[in-house]
Amino acid sequence: MLKADPDSEITSVIVPPEDGSLKRFFPNKKFSIRNTFAALSYPNYKLWFWGQMISLFGSWMQTTAFAFFIFELTKSPAYLGYVGFASGIPAWIFSFYGGVAADRFSRVKILFVTQTSLMLMAFILALFTFTGIIEPWHLLGFAFLTGIANAFDAPTRHAFVNELVDKEDLINAIALNSTMFNTATAVGPALGGITYALFGPAWCFTINGVSFVAVLYNLSRMNLKKVTRSNNGNSVFTEVADAIRYLKTNNVISGILLITAMLSAFGMGLVTLFPAWAVDILHGDSTTNGFLQSARGLGAVAFALIIATVYKYIDRGKYLMFSVLSLPVMLFIFSFNRSFWISIILLIIIGGLIITQYNLSNGLIQTMVEEKFRGRVLSFYTFTFFALYPLGSLWIGYVAEHFGITTAVLINSIILFLFFIIFRIKNRHLSIIH
Repeated sequence: MLKADPDSEITSVIVPPEDGSLKRFFPNKKFSIRNTFAALSYPNYKLWFWGQMISLFGSWMQTTAFAFFIFELTKSPAYLGYVGFASGIPAWIFSFYGGVAADRFSRVKILFVTQTSLMLMAFILALFTFTGIIEPWHLLGFAFLTGIANAFDAPTRHAFVNELVDKEDLINAIALNSTMFNTATAVGPALGGITYALFGPAWCFTINGVSFVAVLYNLSRMNLKKVTRSNNGNSVFTEVADAIRYLKTNNVISGILLITAMLSAFGMGLVTLFPAWAVDILHGDSTTNGFLQSARGLGAVAFALIIATVYKYIDRGKYLMFSVLSLPVMLFIFSFNRSFWISIILLIIIGGLIITQYNLSNGLIQTMVEEKFRGRVLSFYTFTFFALYPLGSLWIGYVAEHFGITTAVLINSIILFLFFIIFRIKNRHLSIIH
């Protein structure tokens, strides 16, 4: 079994006992459904969880409305890709600055700044839309500015969880974060689609702005231990170079980052095409788009809750590899379907497989990484999404525009499947990480 360092909390291999009950080799630890919400026993994490939950409902309403608004203004699947690409440009420039900042400075203060910035941008977007002065190029600008905020917010948000719970419940907290995020994914898009249909996109943007009050208020109520940050005066480039050298010595974390990179570049592309799929394939409207988003979120919630419950008892490396194989198969099947209900069922499964990959990847990285590199390594993790997902959006938008929406999904599924075969041959060690 491989370990990054002797202090990493990699769980043991599970061997079913003779009586068939589910146990693990930890004294006084029994399988219990109560383990699902263990992290919520920490007051600071509870404040974080509920503040983020409320804010994420608004964020998903805006995300859903924003994507459909773009398609409504331009009637172009390619423009959906352009906006996704614009949101990712800042990740290439600022993600590693964000990681260094998360290692050097107060994470709660960084989150105050980033969350306030996102709130103000939501209100400005609503104002532009209410007054009717909004143009497609404005949406590109808003996507770019949001990307800057996310480049600092994402690595800090992931690293911040380590300050809210004890190490033994860190994986549970990560899984509950996924549950929180995807509960909002399941409900927020449907609410956004309905609100869009009844009142227009501006109200979706306004509701999102208001929702940030919850997370800002709860951040102010936290009673956090003082954490000493190391700041040796090195440049950002030196700090990032140190993290790269650290990753070169850890093949496991590097392999996991490669998985998330491919998932973001080619697995998430279907999400970019939801508005076009809803209108051109399913002959629906903004409400249809919202339900497609919600179906993906529903599957993600279900799988995230399962992981939160059983994470101490499963072989996480093996389940990660299984999800990497299963996702392209589901995308392949999805590309041939033309039914609303079949789309919903398949998206529930696809959403579950996507969150399984992200959740297990994040959990393995967090338990293996050295604390002094946590922010920077997590900036590489978030970089794989915020930088490569937009590139994947640009790619799939271009293919959909020139060869058809269903063909674009089919091509991505084949690319992911071939990646898995090659990766599995060269990285057999990942399946034995526990």
